[in-house]
Amino acid sequence: MISFLVGIIEEKQEGSISLDVNGVGYLLYVSNNTLSALPEEGETIKIYTYMSVREDDVSLFGFSSKEEKQLFLKLTLVSGIGPKVALSILSGLPLSQLIAAIIKQDLRTLSSIKGLGKKTAERLCLELKDKISPVGVVDEPQEKQFEYDEEALSVAVETLISLGVNKNQAYQLAKSNATATSTAEDIILKSLRGYRG
Repeated sequence: MISFLVGIIEEKQEGSISLDVNGVGYLLYVSNNTLSALPEEGETIKIYTYMSVREDDVSLFGFSSKEEKQLFLKLTLVSGIGPKVALSILSGLPLSQLIAAIIKQDLRTLSSIKGLGKKTAERLCLELKDKISPVGVVDEPQEKQFEYDEEALSVAVETLISLGVNKNQAYQLAKSNATATSTAEDIILKSLRGYRG
């Protein structure tokens, strides 16, 4: 099993990177979080890895941090979540927000992730909420992040989607612009100002 690789980033693409390790090119599938955390092409990096071996496929997955790799491994233990789906879940939210959503069983946030349905989100929370702990988050500020009117947020998200904003981005925009006193209209207006389609 390959635990990690040290090499030069040959190429970065959406969802994957090519890594040159002493003249051997490795294709690693990565989350959006890892992709954005990595330096530019031509730079040398250390990346944590997981090799998935199936009868018809051998894939290598890369992670910029041990914490992301550990969460990935825990996600793959959930019934119905394979490595590709786990990577898609990791791409849906920043790591600390994803962990907070699982711990708090925030199904609305989890269901906003592309490819993650409500039933799988429920199963994920049920099986993992007691097996993970917050990463890089202080409890108090994280609590504040969840102080908003659920109804107003829901209406704002639906409106943004109807205006052509994709589901994930609509939720992230609305949530980042929601406060305890925001109306749906407030959230929509602020979100549209920050939207760059």
